[in-house]
Amino acid sequence: MKSLKGHFLIAAPSLLDPNFVQAIVLMVQHDKHGALGLVLNRPLDTTIRQAWEQVKGEPCRREDSLYHGGPCQGVLMAVHTQEEVSQIEILPGLHFSTEADKIEHLVDQEDQPVRFFVGYAGWGPGQLEKEMRSGSWLTAPATVEQVFSGDDRQWLTLSRNISWAAIAQTLNPKVIPEDPSNN
Repeated sequence: MKSLKGHFLIAAPSLLDPNFVQAIVLMVQHDKHGALGLVLNRPLDTTIRQAWEQVKGEPCRREDSLYHGGPCQGVLMAVHTQEEVSQIEILPGLHFSTEADKIEHLVDQEDQPVRFFVGYAGWGPGQLEKEMRSGSWLTAPATVEQVFSGDDRQWLTLSRNISWAAIAQTLNPKVIPEDPSNN
């Protein structure tokens, strides 16, 4: 099994589960024990500032959106670029944290890119692989820039890029016969 850690799962157009319609999931962990990812394109109407002040009763200067990371409940989570508070390195320069002291540090850092999540997407052993075999998900390597530059059209852009890459592979000039009648 090839790990999808550090990749995007992009919901196929045929995936109709309301939790994942047109979802882009950043894979944080993926091994024989299962998988954990965060939906990047589900911002909530709440900012991290509003949530932090309500839960912690402390002021917060960050105005970032809070994201719904998936249907599984969990603690407040963050994807960020600060190695010193990393629990998991997702890919070079991109980190994941859930521990309270690390999250507090990230909340206090106004000038660093961070995405905060409530909830996550989780799969048991073999579950994600089964969904992939059924065609529910497309995959692409993630980049730090893509994680933090998401917009309303990111799902469409990534889906099209993957589709064009797949088509381009089938149009390899090395495999096209010189005589078209040999097709």
